Amino acid sequence: MTTERAAALLGVPRTNVPNMESGRSGISAERVRTLAGNYGCTDQALVEALAAMAAERDKGWWEAYRGQLRDGFLDIAEMEWHATRLRIALTVHLPGVLQTEDHARAVFEAVIPRLPPEDVDIRVAHRIDRQQVLDRPDPPALDVILHEAALRMEFGGPAVARRQLEHLVSVSERDTVTLRVIPFKAGGFPGAGQSVIYAEAAVPRLDTVELDSTHGPEFIDSEAQLEKYRAQLEAARDVALPPDDSRSFIQALADDL
Repeated sequence: MTTERAAALLGVPRTNVPNMESGRSGISAERVRTLAGNYGCTDQALVEALAAMAAERDKGWWEAYRGQLRDGFLDIAEMEWHATRLRIALTVHLPGVLQTEDHARAVFEAVIPRLPPEDVDIRVAHRIDRQQVLDRPDPPALDVILHEAALRMEFGGPAVARRQLEHLVSVSERDTVTLRVIPFKAGGFPGAGQSVIYAEAAVPRLDTVELDSTHGPEFIDSEAQLEKYRAQLEAARDVALPPDDSRSFIQALADDL
């Protein structure tokens, strides 16, 4: 359907349609339903999930960073906020939603090319703000798989690393958080070279995978690719230690620092 045709069906200027579809402008729940009907979408659960998101009139906290950070940073925060469950598997880095401020600062200070101090401050503030998703009344379930290599990376030095590990132990005791560790002795496993955040949404068709890369985040949402990442996460979980053993493993690493 052409932009002109879609705009005519909605009774709006043609420039409004791409702005609504890209998220550059707001859209009402009723207009979401109208668009879905015009586009022939018959998945009612999907339409209502989108309408519920559109009905949230308050801007997300991440909007305060628009113009200060690339859109990808804001997209990650929004993806996490709307998720019903977050499944994360990392081999070298720790999840942004579980990093201490000192650890996050050390990570951003290691970026090439070097960031100006004010840019580091903004990125650190945004990363810490992402963690409020875990403190809201209805936090998403967080299922994290970490490789021992990520736990042994001493960003910021031994003291910072110890506080970071102790923070992981503390967070892992929350009812909504499950943390598993893959020790070196577990050997190879599928997805060993990737960092994956799988965000489960209110309906499966809105699930999204975020992959970290040097040039920024990449988002994947095709069902064929999502199926592969679900299988990859299941395989990683199978070789990881149980949650209680993982917590003890992390505490032992902290005690050694």
